[in-house]
Amino acid sequence: MDEVWDTIIIGAGSAGMAAAIYAARFNLKVLVIGKEVGGLLNESHNVENYPGYKSITGIDLMLKFKEHMDNLDVPTKTEWVTEVKAENYDDPKKCIYNVITDKGEYKGKTIIFTNGTKHRKLNAKGEEALSGKGVSYCATCDAAFYKNIPVAIVGGGDSAALAGQLVSEFASKVYVIVRKNKMRAEPINLQRLEKNEKVEILYETEVEEILGENLVEKIILSKEYNGSKELPVEGVFIEIGQIIQSELAEKMGVTLNERKEIIINENSETNLRGVYAAGDVGNKEYKQALTGASEGAIAAFAAYALLQKIHEGEDVDVRY
Repeated sequence: MDEVWDTIIIGAGSAGMAAAIYAARFNLKVLVIGKEVGGLLNESHNVENYPGYKSITGIDLMLKFKEHMDNLDVPTKTEWVTEVKAENYDDPKKCIYNVITDKGEYKGKTIIFTNGTKHRKLNAKGEEALSGKGVSYCATCDAAFYKNIPVAIVGGGDSAALAGQLVSEFASKVYVIVRKNKMRAEPINLQRLEKNEKVEILYETEVEEILGENLVEKIILSKEYNGSKELPVEGVFIEIGQIIQSELAEKMGVTLNERKEIIINENSETNLRGVYAAGDVGNKEYKQALTGASEGAIAAFAAYALLQKIHEGEDVDVRY
């Protein structure tokens, strides 16, 4: 007979690992499946808004989460989930969720989606061809490769401001290309960027094309800068946000909003019984490692409470 888990957590970032820690403490049989432990937070240079740490790199913070999870003997599968489907959904006592991955299949009584987001592409001409050849989506990963050369950061949010500050520690010059007439970064991060002598912010400007033979050599702007639309740079960091990874949930009938975020209530519940979501994949307005971890903990408790009701023979709704 196939092994059945009390809860399967899809995604191994801050929300997923927090959910796993709490699920284990509730004595649930829990499995975490994620393509990468730590998720996009691994790419954060400095995290300065997580209580208990004045400043810590994203990857170090995620290693702390992983150590805590490992201490509770939570198993983790580094696999890519391709489908989740319900079996006997109309009978809460027999309902099982089948989680199919690129390497196998797992069965769970409840599911917690914490699979977050992926990088949004700029879709500029030349971007795909030069990806990994000067075009990067991870400043933390690649900043050190751009010592003493000019680079561009594309984006107008907080991630672009943080990337600009980090890359300036290595590059000779950093151009921050902002489509709108202002940046939407946290005030403290924007102030640091504006005071940085290596950084120049180009507002109301877009990147139309990225050029280079084998490596990035220059970009074509939507309007002139210093008398030319051509801007010589040897690196381009794309920081224009993320795409919500909610396709798996949508396929199985979970309700999304217009931004493709999974709609959850205060208990991290979706519209389907036994299916929860937490972190960046959900529809909460403020998305941080701290809030994601909180939602993960709440989801774990909600799953525990549901399983207790089913075990004790209480009536539970087919849908919330």
